[in-house]
Amino acid sequence: MIWRLVRFEYQNAAMNMALDEAVSNGIERSTSPPTIRFYGWKPSAVSIGRFQSLKDEVDLAGCKELGVEVVRRRTGGGAVFHDTEGEITYSLIASEDLISRDINAAYQEICGYVVSALVALGVEAHFTPINDILVGGKKISGSAQSRRNSVFLQHGTLLLDLDVKKMFRVLRISDAKMAGGDISSAEERVTSLRAHSDASKESVLAELQKAFTSGKQISYGSWSGTELQEANRLVSKRYANEEWTRER
Repeated sequence: MIWRLVRFEYQNAAMNMALDEAVSNGIERSTSPPTIRFYGWKPSAVSIGRFQSLKDEVDLAGCKELGVEVVRRRTGGGAVFHDTEGEITYSLIASEDLISRDINAAYQEICGYVVSALVALGVEAHFTPINDILVGGKKISGSAQSRRNSVFLQHGTLLLDLDVKKMFRVLRISDAKMAGGDISSAEERVTSLRAHSDASKESVLAELQKAFTSGKQISYGSWSGTELQEANRLVSKRYANEEWTRER
């Protein structure tokens, strides 16, 4: 089995999510190969989980003020702020028969690639179930999965840098979390690579690519015309569609 590796690229929020779905659809139809991609968000964006309430999770006024886009994912999980220069995002998309059917085992395997990359950079990291990676007891990476029509998708983030004030300007915090002092303790719970390493973004990407492709046959590639056509259709139909974004 030959995997396609798509090198790091920037896309806007809607296109990033549309490409993941377009590849998933292609794998379902046996027209796309299993794919690993690394990407960034330009402009910065907030992505919310499939079943989350937009008004409860996102400060839309703050997003508008800062030029931050908002997109609803097809995967579950919580709201995530994706800073243009502060994050690397990955997606791994494949036929379900190439991945463990055990959710925890799949998370451990794929998050393990991120852990391996961090360790290679001299950062002591470890996986914590169900889907977090910690450094010094603080979260540096999270991820989410979906399994539809025998196609597996996991995408996740690695924080390169952290702007807590900006994060909490665009994300809403529930009264319960506020009572627990979440904002004031955010820096005690979340960390970034910059706090532990002076590695360049290029070095980080090189180690991530090495870890994700170890033991696999790899072909460096890009998007097919069919995938781009499908992605553009999905941008219009779903990810840039206000009805989808404001569904809940």
